[in-house]
Amino acid sequence: MQRILGLLLYTFIAQSVTAQQPQVYLFDAHQLTIIKQRINQNDTTCRRLVNYVVTEADHMLNLQPGSVMDKAFTPPNGNKHDYMSLAPYFWYDSSKPNGLPYMRKDGQRNPMIDKITDKKNLVDLGHTTHMLALAYALTGEEKYARKAAAFLTTWFVDTATRMNPNLTYAQAVLGVNDGRGIGIIETVALTAVVDAIGMLGNTQYLSPKDHQVISEWFDAYLKWMLTSKNGMDEHKALNNHGIWYDMQVLSFSLFLHKQAFAKEYAATVLQRIPVQFEPDGKQPLELERTTALGYSTFSLEAWFKTAILAAQVGVDIWHYETTDGRGIRRALEWLIPYATGDKKWTYQQIKSYSEIDKMYFLLIEAAKQYGDGKYLRDSGKIKAGDLQMIQLMYGIE
Repeated sequence: MQRILGLLLYTFIAQSVTAQQPQVYLFDAHQLTIIKQRINQNDTTCRRLVNYVVTEADHMLNLQPGSVMDKAFTPPNGNKHDYMSLAPYFWYDSSKPNGLPYMRKDGQRNPMIDKITDKKNLVDLGHTTHMLALAYALTGEEKYARKAAAFLTTWFVDTATRMNPNLTYAQAVLGVNDGRGIGIIETVALTAVVDAIGMLGNTQYLSPKDHQVISEWFDAYLKWMLTSKNGMDEHKALNNHGIWYDMQVLSFSLFLHKQAFAKEYAATVLQRIPVQFEPDGKQPLELERTTALGYSTFSLEAWFKTAILAAQVGVDIWHYETTDGRGIRRALEWLIPYATGDKKWTYQQIKSYSEIDKMYFLLIEAAKQYGDGKYLRDSGKIKAGDLQMIQLMYGIE
């Protein structure tokens, strides 16, 4: 895949961050307006969804923000402000001296990785700030904005606790390396943070200086993604890691108002389609995994979210097809009967299918993008999973 996105292009195309308030990018903000209107009309479905958000957000008011400084370990450079994590599918090898190097067991998560708290704190940051900001946007109650701002300033602003904008030491394999490009998938959580900041808007709890520092952090991290060895390695990834990387680049670029750069970048994403999809819709690189159904869904989720972002700069991934029919709609059509249980899965899936909520999102979004009611009918077959947030963010029309 041709790489046209180096530092020179980035610097040339990138537009300066303006004083304009951030927008939300991974869902249609008009959904919130519709929900508020329907609540005023005593719509019981919308009231139930808002009550769900408020209940979740109320629980979060008592949480303390985590930071990279919480971990009991120190990265190889001696600076705890640098993010650190271990590869999830690598294990102690009893046949080797001291168990090193670790060996890979695909799909089998090593609980040892939980001893380093950075990933958990990052995931919590994304989930908590998004939920609190959503509660604030729906209710106008400042207590939610205040708490969300505390999480944001702890992670990005406060010099005693802030994370350095790099993932040099993410997903290390003991005995092999100190970090890998693959680890960049862990900052997917930051795309929820970007939308949380947009929902917080002009809250008094984030000062103009706070907004500036947070924007500078994302700008520095985006540059690191595009120019570091780990970042370039992840960009070259042919499986789901590559498209999750693209999704992050687009999210952060739009947040920073670099629309011209985002448009250039989004056009290159189309080059991944003939690599990741077969003409019949299979994703062969995901089907190689021991949890192939889960990874096929997970990868397609990344494609859908990338398509949502790319559309905002005029690049249509939704309807793009190669001459032999490869595209994301074909991939969804292939996957649906297996995810809904209408067909028996014949590839490996060594643990339960936990991505059913992601499939629900794919079907709800496909119904809107393609104007086809069959996707809504298929979504009705999905009973498991926590679907309320998906209904709120994507399912109200």
